[in-house]
Amino acid sequence: MTTRSAPSRSDVRKRSHRLAAYLGVFSLAAAAVVADAGFASVRAHAQQPAPPSKGPVGWDTYRDLDGMPRLRGAEQSLQFSSYDRSGGNDDGFEGTYSCLRESEQGCVIAEHNGPGEISGLWSTREPMGDVTATGNIVVELDGRTVLDAPFIDLVNGKLGAPFEWPLVGNADDAAGGVVSKVPMPFRESMRVTVRNNPDFYHVNYRTFPDAEGVQTFDPGDPATDVLDKLRGFGVADPKNASGGTPVRSDFDLPAGGSHTVAEVSGPARINQLRVRLPQVQAAPQVVDDGMAFGQGGGSRFRMRVAPDNQGVRIIRRFDPQVADQVASLTVNGQPVGEWRSGAAAPGQWGVQSLDVPAELTAGQSSIDVENRFVSSSLDVNEFRYDVQSLVNGEWVRTDVLDLGPGHPGEESAHGYRIDNPVFERSQLLGRYAIPPEQVAASDAVLENARVRITFDGQTTVDAPIGEFFGTGLGEHDVRTMMSSVDPGMDGWYTAWWPMPFNQNAKVEIVNGGGIPIQGATAEIVTGPGGVDAGSGYFHATHKRGLTTPGQDWNFVDTGGAGTFYGVSHTMRGLIPLNETRASVLPHSTPLAAANPRNYLEGDERFYVDGAQEPAWHGTGTEDFYESGWYFRFGTTFSMPQAGNPAHEVNQDGCQFDCTGAYRLMAGDAVSFRNGLVAGIEHGPANDEPGDYSSTAYWYGAPAGRSLPAGGGLPSGPEVPPSLPPAPLPSEQPTPATPPSAPAPTAPPSEPVPTAPQDPTRSNPSDPTPSNPTETEDQGLLPHWN
Repeated sequence: MTTRSAPSRSDVRKRSHRLAAYLGVFSLAAAAVVADAGFASVRAHAQQPAPPSKGPVGWDTYRDLDGMPRLRGAEQSLQFSSYDRSGGNDDGFEGTYSCLRESEQGCVIAEHNGPGEISGLWSTREPMGDVTATGNIVVELDGRTVLDAPFIDLVNGKLGAPFEWPLVGNADDAAGGVVSKVPMPFRESMRVTVRNNPDFYHVNYRTFPDAEGVQTFDPGDPATDVLDKLRGFGVADPKNASGGTPVRSDFDLPAGGSHTVAEVSGPARINQLRVRLPQVQAAPQVVDDGMAFGQGGGSRFRMRVAPDNQGVRIIRRFDPQVADQVASLTVNGQPVGEWRSGAAAPGQWGVQSLDVPAELTAGQSSIDVENRFVSSSLDVNEFRYDVQSLVNGEWVRTDVLDLGPGHPGEESAHGYRIDNPVFERSQLLGRYAIPPEQVAASDAVLENARVRITFDGQTTVDAPIGEFFGTGLGEHDVRTMMSSVDPGMDGWYTAWWPMPFNQNAKVEIVNGGGIPIQGATAEIVTGPGGVDAGSGYFHATHKRGLTTPGQDWNFVDTGGAGTFYGVSHTMRGLIPLNETRASVLPHSTPLAAANPRNYLEGDERFYVDGAQEPAWHGTGTEDFYESGWYFRFGTTFSMPQAGNPAHEVNQDGCQFDCTGAYRLMAGDAVSFRNGLVAGIEHGPANDEPGDYSSTAYWYGAPAGRSLPAGGGLPSGPEVPPSLPPAPLPSEQPTPATPPSAPAPTAPPSEPVPTAPQDPTRSNPSDPTPSNPTETEDQGLLPHWN
């Protein structure tokens, strides 16, 4: 096992700034690491790897997701960032390391000579991700300016396609960070400049050994097909070859038992894997934002449906503390029914559904939905709409509109409009009425039941069902480009990773826990495919245990060749809320409350092909998940390639502060020819205790084979300029003994908010919560003098 460690780092500045952004509010299990089995032998049918090639270039990154198993050994994935070169923790607060150099246009943040591609941009700054002060961003490719516009306009989608959601997102869309995932290839050179110091930033880019097949990015190409595909994230298979032969199995599974879902012969490819566990209850606490309309008002929007539907179901989430809400619903101009909330139910979320007959929806790929105010004790509010299509006698989710001030891109993509808005609300906290014992049992099933897949005699997938599909803290709603968790009634967990094999594949569900599984269903869909000379097998590598002081938490540590595509990461912080520590913060008391989310101060660091210096070195954990400021007060969000679907505090199985996040890297995929160590710090100096687990998604060459450099590629990975040298072995901190599990503690004296109470609403022009029980603080935020 290779261990990478950082020099000792000061956490003073980041703690003082980010503690002010903490809304937070915090289980421990024995360490269990499931090693990803390497291929011990070479099958007779296996071929020697072909010379490495580039991965897909430009828009083919998203148009050719079927090609994810192909090895990409002739390219490199690198990162410029603002991380503290001194080994401290000023990763952007003062902008000390945010400019490579100054030019007439401003602050140069990335530049490279030779062919390649800019695969992603991320940034944040105070206040809370508003990048207005950064000014213009200028992107020059091959000596030509392809982008020169205010950075805030870029991430707000004001430049038009292709720079629209979800290829771009602002600090509302991404909970405190701004992002662009528009791929911008170049043949000779690239440079990215911003007018003013950006503070925190990442520029991810790829380098190629030659310019064959590379065309310089054309900002005039709207790539509407890519935008349309990505807007279906979490509800539709993004691959081109998405169909095939289904194999379904209904089963009960006793504690300690296993069930074979399917054994199929190859060569072939698994295109889809679905699991349904009716006994599992959704996580009860949800924080959401929404809108409300008053008398004479209403809302309208457009939703996707399956063209072969036999009817459609529309599901509405609302705040039932407002009594007697009544609104009419029309679909495609035809009346369908009325929403009726009934009596007030403070502290809970309300969910209603209305079925739309097939004669209004059959043969259509989208429907126009309109709600109109009828009556209410105050207003009619709406926080989220899910649409299900009835296909072959089964309800499947085909679209989601999560609306409110935190979802401007999603609203725009659905054409959402509201008349007579009387209320908008951020971060309303409510709970579903699910008994605690059912929540605990559900969490245990998702943690202890595993997906196990064996390809051509080697097991490469072995991970808990929850984390494999993106939800390691119970059944939370998850929508990613490659997977989905639908927490609705009998909702499916779905994965669309392409999983090729040559001879055979065996898919199992293994119940490693003490709770029997009843009434479960699993299904795979297979189609043509196979592992050829230049491709690899799909891996889902799971790891669980206590963090180790002085050592990164490694998502994957492997030899041979492959491509790393992302991770589902579950962080259970072990920093008690009411613990006090000696404080060195200016103007503070000698003892100060610890920051329960300080584990998020760790940076990602990826070491490729045995290099001693990281090809990626980021600026913070939530920054790696393309958010910012501790996920902007603990706000959950979903984008196609990054999100924070879960934040739990002091309840529902979380002892202190717990976070679930995912990062997928279709464009940023990290290729390696001879090994990869990809990990992340826990705390600013790998110094905060945590109970971590992760499931890494990657493709690996058979038998752990390495690939030759070839194609003019240098023998070692290129490292972006201005990176400091890696610490010498003598400078590495000595790993300390892992912390022992703390005894359970009583909740803090301050009450944890568990329900929305909103007798006096604010209006859109004054979104500040009027009731202190709904604010981000709740008395849980340490106040510095």
